[in-house]
Amino acid sequence: MAQQSTPNDTPGADLFPGFDAVPGMVAAEVAGLTDAQLDWESDRWVWSEWSIRRQVAHIGSFIASWLLDRWGSHLFPDGLDSLGELAGVVPTPEAEWLRTGESWPVPALLERVELSVRLAQHVLAGQTLASLQAAEVERPNTPPHWRQFFNAHPTGVRWHPTEPATTYITLEASFRHVYYECITHLYNLQRLKRAQGLSTAVELPLEGYWQLPDWDRSEP
Repeated sequence: MAQQSTPNDTPGADLFPGFDAVPGMVAAEVAGLTDAQLDWESDRWVWSEWSIRRQVAHIGSFIASWLLDRWGSHLFPDGLDSLGELAGVVPTPEAEWLRTGESWPVPALLERVELSVRLAQHVLAGQTLASLQAAEVERPNTPPHWRQFFNAHPTGVRWHPTEPATTYITLEASFRHVYYECITHLYNLQRLKRAQGLSTAVELPLEGYWQLPDWDRSEP
């Protein structure tokens, strides 16, 4: 991720190279799984309350939700026509999409992940470190878990001085958040496999929310 010594004109895509690997990692982890394995859930652990299929559906939906719901008017002031096929990830409400995604076959879920990551890469291709850090939005109802997420962001997230539920987040930190979410949900997906006695397929990068010292890394 970007360091203080990184030049301001560094291309956005160079700052987040990890996105390239996300679709392949997801595809490798779900390859060959049965419907029963994809849909297995348990109330034994918090992370096991969402099935593998639901984890994949979330990865395929929240990228577009963050970039288009929160940043759409800034990134695409003239509308989404310029996106072409990438406009196919225009988000529906997260809860609705997750319900829909629970019935989708794996190829359709993987296509959605691929399309969402391509959207992120498309946006990054038009940005630099300077532009990513200059753009900032207000979040007046920031969820409480961002008190923990905050510790994974060296730059780009700040709290309102007097309103405890309000934060400000830059476009740079938004991309960091989206990428960290991908890796953390892949970690959950791997734990769901281990809980079913299945082998995992990829080695996750040691970055993201799951690497925070106070993160729940309980194992089956």
